[in-house]
Amino acid sequence: MARIAGVDLPPKKRSEIGLTYIYGIGRARSLSILMRAGVNPDTKVKDLTEEEATKIRSIIEEDGGVEGDLRKENAMNIKRLIEVGSYRGLRHRRNLPVRGQRSHTNARTRKGPRRGTIANKKRATAKT
Repeated sequence: MARIAGVDLPPKKRSEIGLTYIYGIGRARSLSILMRAGVNPDTKVKDLTEEEATKIRSIIEEDGGVEGDLRKENAMNIKRLIEVGSYRGLRHRRNLPVRGQRSHTNARTRKGPRRGTIANKKRATAKT
């Protein structure tokens, strides 16, 4: 089992797909990494030799910007927007959609489950 950038890659997947399990690496970046390492994208992760895995590791370290570093950078960017008091920062603080989507209806993924109306609460307490 190959462990690259602190992530165990799934052994039965093709190396092109397996690299995408690392945060910050998508299909295009994984293909370019494999081409630079001289590894066939169709080889399974379990079939990678130690030498190929080492080449892939060194290329990823050279490029930078994966896993913890990238997550930290994203968190710092959001924190900066909140501290500056920008519109996007306010939307992040209130857990509302940031990129201009409507929020009167919809936006349930961002806002969470619906809260019952106050009238329903009064009715529920009156019955008991």
